[in-house]
Amino acid sequence: MFRLSVICFFGVLFSGSVLAEMPSDVAPDFALQMRGGEELSLAEHHGQVVMINFWATWCGPCREEMPHLEALYQRYGPLGFTLLGVNVEEDSENASAWLEETPVSFPILFDSENIVTELYDVVAMPSTVLIDREGKLRFVHHGYQTGYEDEYQAQIRALIRE
Repeated sequence: MFRLSVICFFGVLFSGSVLAEMPSDVAPDFALQMRGGEELSLAEHHGQVVMINFWATWCGPCREEMPHLEALYQRYGPLGFTLLGVNVEEDSENASAWLEETPVSFPILFDSENIVTELYDVVAMPSTVLIDREGKLRFVHHGYQTGYEDEYQAQIRALIRE
């Protein structure tokens, strides 16, 4: 928890460089448990544009960003876009309780051991990764400030059009 709290602090501190283009590496596959207990893998979404958002309830910017992510999911889901919210907390009960108050319709997965978080070299909370239809990493965002959702939208649109 301390490590990820520090990550959240530095994510806010250094969020000015929000975007880093990735060199089209294939996104590492993973499978995590979802709310409700089923397991979901990234491979199940091959052929779609996928956004992975790493978040925690103790991260203020993560909580602020969540309604914007839901709006993107609702708007672009029918066009071949999906969003996977990966909660990084050791205890998923906080996330489940918070999601009762702020519901989202996209899949929420739990990475309580931070295996996927480390696999994706997450260095800030929140962190958001965009993957193209071929399964290649295309964009990474570190941190969140109001307005970043506009960049997400432009990138999602571009990837959907490819």
